[in-house]
Amino acid sequence: MDSLGQDEQRVVWAVVGTDIGPLMLAATRDGLVNVVFHASDAVRDRALERLAARLGSEPVQDPDSPLLSEAASQLRAYFAGRRHDFDLPLDWSLISGFNRQVLRELASGVPYGTVVGYGDLAGRVGQPGGAQAVGAAMGANPLPVVVPCHRVVESGGGIGGFGGGLETKRKLLALEGVLPEPLF
Repeated sequence: MDSLGQDEQRVVWAVVGTDIGPLMLAATRDGLVNVVFHASDAVRDRALERLAARLGSEPVQDPDSPLLSEAASQLRAYFAGRRHDFDLPLDWSLISGFNRQVLRELASGVPYGTVVGYGDLAGRVGQPGGAQAVGAAMGANPLPVVVPCHRVVESGGGIGGFGGGLETKRKLLALEGVLPEPLF
């Protein structure tokens, strides 16, 4: 409890190694709230500062947190090809409005091993012609991999952009069988 008798928002975090490099996972009591690519010390520290500012609580390292342990386990199974869907509670508090609507549709409507165009996804949420806005929503995704923004591609067949870098996007799409494995 804080000085006003309110429950403070507890934020826990851990870094897990994956086939695409270290991912920082953060969670609140409501669910997984953030996944951060390339979680070097500097990247992690900046992400933790942003989380503290946005959520009003200093994140605490706790890799043994049940939710983080389960998220890490599911990510390991995903990267090993044994899991195609994540079954984790998600805390959507870092995203709102149109971006949240788009990301929820992505999470529920674009299954493993498939892709969707930016414009097609915009149409699904009632915003035909909103491809650029969908691209912005993908860039704002606080839960990449778990909310699979890597599955959103250009309608002309291009891979599109990706906050984790295009090589990471290629690896994720190859893992899901959408692209061939990189030759080198």
